[in-house]
Amino acid sequence: MKVTLLGTGAADGWPNAFCRCDSCSDARRLRDFRTQTAALVDDALMLDFGPDAPGAAVRRGVSLADVRHVLITHAHADHLAPQTLLFRSWVEGAGDLELIGPADALDVCRPWVGPDAEVRFRPVVADESLHVGSYDVRILPAQHKVFRDGDAVLYDVTGPDGTRLLWATDTGVWRSDWYEGVADAGFDAVFLEETFGDREDLSDGHLGLSGFGTMVEGMRGVGAITGATDVVAVHLGHHNPPIGKLRRRLQELGARPGRDGEVLDMGRPAQRRVFVTGGARSGKSRYAEGVLAGIDDVVYVAAGGPRTGDPDWDRRVEVHRDRRPASWTTVEDTDVAGVLRSARRPVLVDCLGTWLASRLDHHDAWGNSELDAVRADVEDLLDAWRSCAVPVVAVSNEVGSGVVPATASGRMFRDELGRLNAAIAELADEVVFMVAGQAITVR
Repeated sequence: MKVTLLGTGAADGWPNAFCRCDSCSDARRLRDFRTQTAALVDDALMLDFGPDAPGAAVRRGVSLADVRHVLITHAHADHLAPQTLLFRSWVEGAGDLELIGPADALDVCRPWVGPDAEVRFRPVVADESLHVGSYDVRILPAQHKVFRDGDAVLYDVTGPDGTRLLWATDTGVWRSDWYEGVADAGFDAVFLEETFGDREDLSDGHLGLSGFGTMVEGMRGVGAITGATDVVAVHLGHHNPPIGKLRRRLQELGARPGRDGEVLDMGRPAQRRVFVTGGARSGKSRYAEGVLAGIDDVVYVAAGGPRTGDPDWDRRVEVHRDRRPASWTTVEDTDVAGVLRSARRPVLVDCLGTWLASRLDHHDAWGNSELDAVRADVEDLLDAWRSCAVPVVAVSNEVGSGVVPATASGRMFRDELGRLNAAIAELADEVVFMVAGQAITVR
């Protein structure tokens, strides 16, 4: 199954539009925005469908035209926006749609369905099993309610390829006997809510970090979560610590925060390619390091290779090294493509500008127009970037935004780096532009 996270935020999103707390301020600074939690599976199945979901799909370039089934957990407004049924009906030939969820949630939808719309309603309760298109779905209980017990559920979904996920939002900590319902499930991915950070006093119908840990431990105890399970925290709100600290806290629990727009090809190694570019001293490296904050085992590739006899460069390198976790492995290697192909741990490449300069040096291409060998190296790097089986972050420079270089070699470098940046960005899952220490999410 391919899962696209359209949103990973709590009801009020993260940051909360009305809040200036440290957590919200940090999210704004990083432009790390989360809208209400919802997901799309294989373009055919929706997991929850709140008011943010259609807009999130549009912004991500994702079509919902092929959605034929919607699994609704409950009727709270951030999980169910029945007016979207009206908007869908304005599309001629939209096709049939099956709404599955607690009876109370389906009743909220009925007034929004036209008399000729091809919409079917399928009420469910916990402990049921059913076939939904090409998916097998089990209904699980939620420690959550809108008005009464039983009007909120969770979903255990097995895809046609045999991969299996748990959609567990919203819920408080399960009763001890509920874990047997997922015994030996061996989920490929668990999407588990983590709303309140250290403020679990705010609601017993949601999880904070302590409750999240209790749920993960309980599911591990019955074989629902294994060493191969990707445990993804969703429904994240601003009561959590800033995202860097949250990553570290979740890592201690064997989990990670989800990210809006993230795509998981379940059953395959997690892939995420983030490209960070910007001008000199714009904060590129610091931001890139923050993307992997909280991960102890990262390979940092100094892509220009070793450089000797330059005290100023040595000081710069020392500042960067002191800022990185001591557990990270530093590799000074211009064979970035080789590193990416063999990587089994997340990789940070810093930076593509120094890498390109080193390739121009290697092929003695500065003083001539024979760039075929350099461009072959670029194609090799692009192929490795495209196929890398682990998360990878690459940093580069924007050298085309300033004055026109006075030399032919400078202009050639500017042009070749611009082409490389554009090609890397085209293949990236996320592109971030840094300016004056501020991050702007380009895509």
